[in-house]
Amino acid sequence: MAVTIRNVEFMNNPARFSDVYRFRVTFECIAPLEDDLEWRLIFVSCPGDEALDQELDDCLVGPVPQGINSFEFEGSAPDPSRIPADDVLGVAALILTGSYKDQEFVRVGYYQNTEYDNEEMKETPPPKIMFNRLVRDISAKPRVTRFHIKWDVSPPQPIQTALGAANSAPVPSADDISNDQMEGVESDGKP
Repeated sequence: MAVTIRNVEFMNNPARFSDVYRFRVTFECIAPLEDDLEWRLIFVSCPGDEALDQELDDCLVGPVPQGINSFEFEGSAPDPSRIPADDVLGVAALILTGSYKDQEFVRVGYYQNTEYDNEEMKETPPPKIMFNRLVRDISAKPRVTRFHIKWDVSPPQPIQTALGAANSAPVPSADDISNDQMEGVESDGKP
C-alpha cells in the first residue's frame, strides 16, 4: 500500500447538526505519486438505501511527496430534506474515502449520533424535527477498510555486484518495498 492513513482528527466535535465538518487527515506516502489523491466525505442516514447517501464534499490533494503529509478538509452539513424523518435522530454513518486514479484504496467509517441539545427534548421529541436544536457527536473509534489497488510506484531496482567482489550493497528499507511485494502482509489495523 503506497498510502496509509495515520490519523483523522475532527476539529469541531461535538457540533451543531448544521455546522460544517472540519477535520485534518494525516497520511504517509512511501513514494511520490504521479496523480492526485481524491478524498470524499459521505453521510449515510439510512444504511438500507444507498440512494439517500449524501456526498458532503470532495477534494484533490497533490502532488503528494514521499513521507508524512496532512491536509485540512471541510465538508458541508447534510441536507435535512434528504433525510427520512425516522432516520434523523440516533445513529448515522460518516464515511471518508481515499481514491487514486479512480480506485478506492481506503474507507474510514465513523458512527455519528444525533440528538436534541437539551434533556427535555431528548425525552419528549417535538412532533416536527427542529434541526436548529440538534447536535451531532462523532465516535472517536473509526472502522477502517483497506483495498488493494494498482499503484504506479515502481519497485526498487536490483543491485548488481561483481561475483566475489568485496563490496557491500545497501539493504532496502520499508520505503523501498513496492505494493506488489507487500501482497499477503498483514497491516497493523491502525488508521
